[in-house]
Amino acid sequence: MIPTPAWLLPITLGLGLASVYVLPQVGDIAESAVNMELPAIKGDWRLQPIPPSEAELQTLASDTEFSKAICVRPRPVSFFDTSENNFDRVDFSIVLSGHDLNNSIHRPERCMPAQGHNILSSRDIAIELANGRTLTARRLLSIQSIPLNEARTDFLRLNCLTYYFFVGHDRVTHDHLSRTLIDMRDRLMRGMDQRWAYASASTWFGDIPGNDYDIPEEQADAKLVEFIRNIAESQIDWDRIQP
Repeated sequence: MIPTPAWLLPITLGLGLASVYVLPQVGDIAESAVNMELPAIKGDWRLQPIPPSEAELQTLASDTEFSKAICVRPRPVSFFDTSENNFDRVDFSIVLSGHDLNNSIHRPERCMPAQGHNILSSRDIAIELANGRTLTARRLLSIQSIPLNEARTDFLRLNCLTYYFFVGHDRVTHDHLSRTLIDMRDRLMRGMDQRWAYASASTWFGDIPGNDYDIPEEQADAKLVEFIRNIAESQIDWDRIQP
C-alpha cells in the first residue's frame, strides 16, 4: 500500500472547509407561487370556506396555512329529478408549508387512510390550461368509509376521486419524491429555502345518499378536471413558474 503523504490530509481538510464559502447561502424563505385567498370560481361554482380539522392542526406545524372550502354548483334540473341534493360537490384544499417542511406537508397517500380512505389505484392526469400550460395532477381512486355512529360500528362507504399537485416558488409537480428532490437541489445550488403548497380536490361518485341516480365515474372525472383547470389558472402565478 502506498502511504498517504502527511501534507495531503490538512490540504484536503482545508479545501473542504473552504467549500462552504462557495456554496450559496440560504436567505429568506422563497414564497410559493400559489394564492391562498380563494376567489369565486368561474361559472356556477360557489365556495363555502371551512376551517382545518383538529387532526390537521394537531399533526402539522403551527405555522402551516390552510385554505379549504366546500364547492357546490347546481345541476341542470330534470322534470323527473326529485332529488333534494341536486348539486355537484367538490371538496377543495390548499395546505401551505411552514418553515418546518417535514411537519407541514406530505403526500396525501400518507394521511388519507386515517380519514377512512382505502386507495384502490393511482395514476397521473395531464390537464391542458387555457394559458397554454399543462398541469399534471396525481389521480387517486378510493373507497371512503364514513362512520355513522360514535362506536364506529356502522359505516357509509362512498366511491371517491382525489386529484392533487404541489406548487413551489417556481415549480409545479404532482410527485412527492420529485418535489423533495427539487427542494434539496434548490437549497444546495440556489440557496433557496422555499415554501410548498399542496392542493387537492375530491368528489364522490356512484350511489350517493340523497341522489335519485348514480353519478358515473367518467362524469366525476370530467367535473374534477374542469374544476382544477379553473382553480389552477386563478390560484397559481404562472409568470413565476418555469416552463
